[in-house]
Amino acid sequence: MSTQGKVSLAVVFGGAFLAGILFATAGANLFGVGDAVGTSSQAANLDGSTQIEQPPPNTPNGFETAFSEVAQSVNPAVVQIRAAKVVDRRMRNPFEGTPFERFFGQRGPSEPEVRQGLGSGVVVRSDGHIVTNNHVIQDAERLSVQTLDGEQYEAEVVGTDPYKDLAVLKVDASDMTAISFGNSEQVSVGQWVMAFGSPLDPQLNNSVTAGIISALGRLQASPQRGRSSSQGGGVQNFIQTDAAINPGNSGGPLVNLQGELVGINTAIVSRSGGNQGIGFAIPSSTVERIATQIIEEGDVRRAYLGIRYGGAPETLVDNENLPKGSAVVSQVEEGAPADEAGLEAGDIITGINGTPLEDYLQLGNQIASMRPGEEAELQINRDGEARTLTVTLGARGESMTASSEDRSESNGPSTAEALQEELGLQLQGVTPEMARRLGLDEAQGVVITGVDQSNRMIRESGLQPRQIIFKMAGEQISDMDTFMEVYRSVEPGDAFRMAVRNPDGFVFVTSLRRPADTE
Repeated sequence: MSTQGKVSLAVVFGGAFLAGILFATAGANLFGVGDAVGTSSQAANLDGSTQIEQPPPNTPNGFETAFSEVAQSVNPAVVQIRAAKVVDRRMRNPFEGTPFERFFGQRGPSEPEVRQGLGSGVVVRSDGHIVTNNHVIQDAERLSVQTLDGEQYEAEVVGTDPYKDLAVLKVDASDMTAISFGNSEQVSVGQWVMAFGSPLDPQLNNSVTAGIISALGRLQASPQRGRSSSQGGGVQNFIQTDAAINPGNSGGPLVNLQGELVGINTAIVSRSGGNQGIGFAIPSSTVERIATQIIEEGDVRRAYLGIRYGGAPETLVDNENLPKGSAVVSQVEEGAPADEAGLEAGDIITGINGTPLEDYLQLGNQIASMRPGEEAELQINRDGEARTLTVTLGARGESMTASSEDRSESNGPSTAEALQEELGLQLQGVTPEMARRLGLDEAQGVVITGVDQSNRMIRESGLQPRQIIFKMAGEQISDMDTFMEVYRSVEPGDAFRMAVRNPDGFVFVTSLRRPADTE
């Protein structure tokens, strides 16, 4: 894999890792990226033949033989992918940075330069269909594939899914050895797995490493990959492994000891750029579904809900005893399935299909595992009242699954001038001039002009300056007088909910508690 190919991922998994997530070789929101487990009908045309029957190894020799047999069975299905990418390289002015630069013109003309990216892939159908990562082949002018026996083919792109970082290639070949698909829903932490690919250098093709599954369900909000911010990004659900994965391994298979695919190697966490025992793979259930749709239908159908959301702040979760992974709906797209079901901005989604949310990203991942036309039951909390809404999911070919908002951008609630000492907020009624500057349709509500970061409750509530308080304790807030009246109605020591509108127009909800010693 080329140095240019490395792509940093954002801080992942609830702050458990530091920034430094890298795509291993080249480095979805409005609900739409599908992760549904492949069905038998889907798998019918993914004619893998690498599965082997192995009894549990009872001796060291038996254990050694188990790995050898998997390597022998799987390696013929593993390919090396070389992606030729043309970049413009502007010639440097030799006088740049000297007193002569102004006399001898600007930088020289650009020259096209061909760079070779390196990645891996795996044959999923014997007629020459190959799965790899999208970032391996993205922007490539020419693609070539090399098999274990040294045979080389020109490859064409059948289709891609940038939001799941998957792509399907086709080569002109037949009777190729294709990988057998395993069930990634049945893998377990501590299970032995093997990774295949071409790490670091073309000469290291079909390298095999072994390790265990370190963790499951590592959720990560996907980057937007050039899409408009209104579309947002999807949610990735990774298998974590300590099997050695290095740049160049991206797109290669992660298999169990029966020679079955359980994941596609995709990303690593590394401070050095190389393997440090923290690698990630896309589950085979996702790969199976996406690859089958691309091959048989030409595109990927995505379940569509039509909301933007973010994680609920700690004060809201604590004060109202909500599931820790609750999600705050900040925007509902007009006419979307969520809108038709009655979901509103400011609603708190506490669970889906009867399961409480432990991580707000589970919402996007669960919707992604469903199909257009299916019904999803959303457990919500609206103004302190628990409800269940049934949403019939729509379909949008290029939409994202859901847009998870960064909590630093979508935050909530408040206080008043007279309550600055009590709650730690500076407030002001919205004036016509302020409404004009903030792009509001009318001068309604109370704007937060300052927050006391030394106040723990305010710090954890997510409130920020320039947010507009429009609802508090179930009452609409039109001005400072209304705010003070509603606030005084809250009993000292009681918690109350606040809804605010951010400068970008999105809604956020949080909870505060009136100090118990208030007179």
